[in-house]
Amino acid sequence: MSGASFRPSRRHALALSGSALTAAALAACGGNTGRPEAGGSSSGGKPTIAQWYHQYGEDGTEQAVKKYASEYPDASVNVTWIPGDYDKKAASSLLTSSGPDVFEYGNGPTIDMITGKQVVDLSDLLGPARSDFTPSLLQRMTYQGKLYGIPQVVDMQLFVYRKSMLSKAGVTPPRTFDELLAAADKLTQGKVKGLFLGNDGGAGVMGGPVLWSSGTDYLTQDDKPAFNTPAVAQALGKLATLFKSGNLLLGAPSDWSEPAAITQGLTAMQWTGLWTLPMIQEALGDDFGVFPFPAIGSGGKPSVPVGAYSACVSAKAKNVTAAKQFVKWLWVDQTDKQLDWAQSYGFHVPARKSLIAKAEKLKTGPAKQAADMVTQYGHPQTPLLWTPASASAFGDAVDKIIRSGADPKSSLAAVQRTVTNELKRFA
Repeated sequence: MSGASFRPSRRHALALSGSALTAAALAACGGNTGRPEAGGSSSGGKPTIAQWYHQYGEDGTEQAVKKYASEYPDASVNVTWIPGDYDKKAASSLLTSSGPDVFEYGNGPTIDMITGKQVVDLSDLLGPARSDFTPSLLQRMTYQGKLYGIPQVVDMQLFVYRKSMLSKAGVTPPRTFDELLAAADKLTQGKVKGLFLGNDGGAGVMGGPVLWSSGTDYLTQDDKPAFNTPAVAQALGKLATLFKSGNLLLGAPSDWSEPAAITQGLTAMQWTGLWTLPMIQEALGDDFGVFPFPAIGSGGKPSVPVGAYSACVSAKAKNVTAAKQFVKWLWVDQTDKQLDWAQSYGFHVPARKSLIAKAEKLKTGPAKQAADMVTQYGHPQTPLLWTPASASAFGDAVDKIIRSGADPKSSLAAVQRTVTNELKRFA
């Protein structure tokens, strides 16, 4: 791995927006949709396709996607780079006839885009390549047997640790949640804290891992609330105790998505993203390792969150068939471009198993361990039917439990009522 320049990007945050949509957001796009004014064809007779990307933080990304588009032989593809609140702009544009034909969206289109018939079925694009894609991500982008997004690249979150600090304290990488808490206590020495989960004590990022490592999820396979269990309540209560213990780093110079807490020696263990590994190695050499969120209780197993921006096709595309053919060409057929996108601009995992094996940066050391975790322990960040209202209720509850000491049992019960009402919309 080598160092890479870094600017914050929503690619890194693995976040899925739950904001309300307004027509005003379309105006923020400046009217530059990349579409021809009318007709959907270029002067050369080829179809014209408008493709949208959010503004990535890594150097060279905009130039790369424009190069890919220029090499497509069957249409003229106009790439538009969207800064600012991309999710709101993209979602709002689908309500009009002036939005993109092809666009990316975090973890696939939302359930409201799908049920509102704003995006089209892409199930026929994968063919034999279907088995090569990360199954959990395809499942996340599927509704009622139809696939609505093609994963472009995978990002993940995980723990990193300083080998020398753990060795000096006689601590091995934790395999259980209780071992993690005990290690945080033993590794706290003076100004160095044992663990960093973010400046909010993990309230914003620990919800999913706690569920999965407890042996449950946000929803069951048949889309019923699954998160309200004694094991989850107990684990969240332990995080609340950790928050007040003095073993948790709070107020780091940057949050969990950047590696400053561990590279500056402020903590022995940190929750962060795969994208930080080149920077960590540049700062620490071989003095670091990785591990997943450890198992909780007898019914749990390790877990890591994974997410992927996916290529989608608008139902209002001027030429839906041409748009789908372009998506297939770029994100199914062009494996060299897919590998380049994952490896040449930052540090990410290809969405396909066969390409992970070809990724030079993922063949050794912590990077290989991390890539293996995607298959072994990876969980899509949230289920498709986990709506913005459900996410807000759950996130608020986790925050109040961890940082304010709210009762976990009653807090989760209140969230379950909200989620149950939300799920009635799709019954």
